[in-house]
Order: sequence, then C-alpha cells, then structure tokens
Amino acid sequence: QVQLVESGGGLVQPGGSLRLSCVASGSIFSNYVMGWYRQAPGKQRELVSTIGISGGTNYAESVKGRFTISRDNAKNTVYLQMNSLKPEDTADYYCNVRRLSTVYWGQGTQVTVSS
Repeated sequence: QVQLVESGGGLVQPGGSLRLSCVASGSIFSNYVMGWYRQAPGKQRELVSTIGISGGTNYAESVKGRFTISRDNAKNTVYLQMNSLKPEDTADYYCNVRRLSTVYWGQGTQVTVSS
C-alpha cells in the first residue's frame, strides 16, 4: 500500500524559512513525478512545484526564486525548501506523486506565515 507522509510544516514569521519533507513508501518512486500542491482556506488546491524523473523542475510563478524542490530517490523523499515566506503562502501543503494515470496524495501539512 502506497503511503505519503509529509512533515516540516508549522508557524513561521514573514521572511522566515521552512523545509517540508515527504517520505513515500509502498513502491519505487524513482520513476514517478513528485511534487507539492497547496490549498489555502476557501481556495482551490494549486500547484506549487514538481520535479521530474530526471530532476527537471517546475514552479508556480508566485513561488519562483523563493522555493526549491528536490528529491532523494534512495530515500523515496521529496523536499520543498521555502524561503522568504509571505503571509499568502499560508496553506495546507500536500505531497503528490504520479506516473501516467496513477496519482497518490499525502495527508497534508499546515504552513502558517504570520507575525
């Protein structure tokens, strides 16, 4: 059974940093696209960033230059380094892995940016 477990969320002041981690289990994920989505209260879930099998990355315009995604295939883990956080980054962040029509989601980790 595939499981994705996120960690690293929390409360941080504007301008601060957090590093999210997502550990995947139950399969070999080196041939999956891995990524992060977020959902703020009252809003739709949106793409934050993805990282492909070969390491190619994609970012939402709102996080470019501030967030960095990376993956460690040996650990079945994807990371999201978030710097220069803003109040508008406040959301639940969800890990996502996909291959063709197969998609898995984590349970989410909350990020709150507030002074």
